[in-house]
Amino acid sequence: MKFLTKLAFILLVTLNLPSISAQTDDDQDEKLSLNSGTIDNQFEYVIQKSGKFQEYKVVKRTWLFSLKAHVLDSLKAVHKDLTDTQAVVTKQAGEIENLKSNLSNTESTLNATNDEKDNISLFGIQTNKASYKVLMWAIIGGLLALLLLFIYKFKGSNSATREAKFKLTEVETEFEEHRRNALEREQKVRRQLQDELNKHKS
Repeated sequence: MKFLTKLAFILLVTLNLPSISAQTDDDQDEKLSLNSGTIDNQFEYVIQKSGKFQEYKVVKRTWLFSLKAHVLDSLKAVHKDLTDTQAVVTKQAGEIENLKSNLSNTESTLNATNDEKDNISLFGIQTNKASYKVLMWAIIGGLLALLLLFIYKFKGSNSATREAKFKLTEVETEFEEHRRNALEREQKVRRQLQDELNKHKS
């Protein structure tokens, strides 16, 4: 019984093997076509379906024309893609150059802004902040020194003026005393003179 089952199975597989092989070939033939698929598949279709004559292949002219048309269409599509890609590359190169130019202008503006931030215009000359601070403190120090010198000179002049005023007051006092004494002497001399005149008249 088991032997008969195995024998039936082997016969069934053996009988179905050619149909499975034919189906596989049919599936491969279905993948290969002259009007669809890649150019490689179309060439493979022509090669497999062509007849044989000695070591040559006999190909239908219509297949060759179809294959030529498909190859030219593919080349046109590739050429169009290449042209489009070249246009995109050229456009992007222009945009990159434009961006580089804008970046350069932005960097120049940024550098100028940083220079203006770090420098101060003094009498039309750009000076950095450190030098400007040193110069300003030097000017302030000079002005303070001049102020101290002026105060010192003013105090000296004020002291000399007070001394001169005091001496002037002393001289005026002495002069007034001298004038008063001179006036008294003159009056005394006049009285004596009048007395003498009176004596002579008598």
